[in-house]
Amino acid sequence: MFENLQDRLGSILNGLTGRGALSEADVSAALREVRRALLEADVALDVVRSFTDRVREKAVGAEILKSIKPGQMVVKIVHDELIEMLGGEGVGIDLNAPAPVVVMMVGLQGSGKTTTTAKIASRMTSRDRKKVLMASLDTRRPAAQEQLRQLGVQTGVDTLPVIAGQSPTDIAARAVQAAKLGGHDIVILDTAGRTHIDEPLMVEMADIKKKSNPHEILLVADSLTGQDAVNLARNFDERVGITGLVLTRMDGDGRGGAALSMRAVTGKPIKLIGVGEKMGELEEFHPRRIADRILGMGDIVSLVEKAAENIDAEKAAAMAAKMAKGKFDLNDLADQLKQMQKMGGMGGIMGMMPGMAGMKDKMAAAGLNDKLFGRQLAIISSMTKAERANPDLLKHSRKKRIASGSGTDASDINKLLKMHRQMADMMKMMGGKGKGGMMKQLMGGLAGKMGLGGGMGGMPDLSNIDPKQLEALQKQAEAAGIGRPGGMPGGLPGLGGGGGLPGLGGAKLPGLGGGLPGLPGLPKKK
Repeated sequence: MFENLQDRLGSILNGLTGRGALSEADVSAALREVRRALLEADVALDVVRSFTDRVREKAVGAEILKSIKPGQMVVKIVHDELIEMLGGEGVGIDLNAPAPVVVMMVGLQGSGKTTTTAKIASRMTSRDRKKVLMASLDTRRPAAQEQLRQLGVQTGVDTLPVIAGQSPTDIAARAVQAAKLGGHDIVILDTAGRTHIDEPLMVEMADIKKKSNPHEILLVADSLTGQDAVNLARNFDERVGITGLVLTRMDGDGRGGAALSMRAVTGKPIKLIGVGEKMGELEEFHPRRIADRILGMGDIVSLVEKAAENIDAEKAAAMAAKMAKGKFDLNDLADQLKQMQKMGGMGGIMGMMPGMAGMKDKMAAAGLNDKLFGRQLAIISSMTKAERANPDLLKHSRKKRIASGSGTDASDINKLLKMHRQMADMMKMMGGKGKGGMMKQLMGGLAGKMGLGGGMGGMPDLSNIDPKQLEALQKQAEAAGIGRPGGMPGGLPGLGGGGGLPGLGGAKLPGLGGGLPGLPGLPKKK
């Protein structure tokens, strides 16, 4: 979503961070480019103007710390203002009201209200353990009520039975009554939309609001709308009074201007973002994390949260035990590839790694996309159990059979085996004897530097770290120079490396060839 803006701002700010001293003319020239980049990303003109004015005001009078270059100070100011523009702190849906809490969904037709209603209901049911009732108030769009009923069946959430001929306000009143009688904690009202804002729509929304007295009114907007999103948000807020925004299709190729503009114009927080079609693809909106992504600083906290949701703890423990013994077979490699796919594939992970967002295009050009994972999994699936456990069995005749079974050729199989061999060697090094293994030392050292305990002797227990600690950890990492455009000299202590993400110039990721940087601080393979 923010890739175009990220590329433009990244190159502008990288140009600043390389300089020892900045004049007012340098700052003005950079801000002119920042203004142009934001306008190209479809951010509203008045929002861009106030943003650049605030940055200039702070940049010109900023006190430069001795340890920081002036260019890096400007980057920090732009970063802080971006966070401020996006809303400062993340705000979730407020359920602090007597049950049943009424949540009213409003927006134009086609913005994804019905699907988002089901996603929110599913999230509240599974995460918050709430009993939710969904009700469709859309009597105009054919099969709208049936669509919500089907989504209710799919997600296991209760829906209000349809009575033909009822008006939207009557359905709203009946939904609240049914929720009270059914012991539901939350009732979500999916209202009708139009192709554009008109008077009858606003009157209907106001009547529903009066009848159901909602605690939250969420405006669902398509993040690909661009400039018109501002008028949409302003009109709904003036006439109905929204309490928050939900942006859909944030995984699309829009330029992200709607997200920046709507929050700045209405002053209402963006509460959730839709990042895909599936029911689980709804995320909380964290301004700091989004600002980090826009400026190419990565989003370690979201990456860790995603990993926690997708990685099987038992498998991870079994893998760690194998690593400690220096064992790593093709079944383990297949598990690693599947977990990477679950976390959004190579592109999704790279986008959240500090300083690595720009690598995605280079990787795609080199053919290192998620199709490669699919091919490699197909090759492993075409092997017998014995072959997966002992790759040394794979001679010419067996490779021929596997190639015809997986729709690949011998060179693909050889690349996979080379990748596995290098990873197995690395696992032996990491799980080696001596002072608790190389990986344990590396992680222990990092833990000690970042105040997580563990020191050089042991691994920190990451499972007990809450998101706030992770946020603090990321701030400490930024202060040490990780992920800041242009980086800070010296990198993270104990890992070597200069600016950007330290130590990434070492070993290449095995089997992937080319200039893809590898794991921090690992020596080159002889």
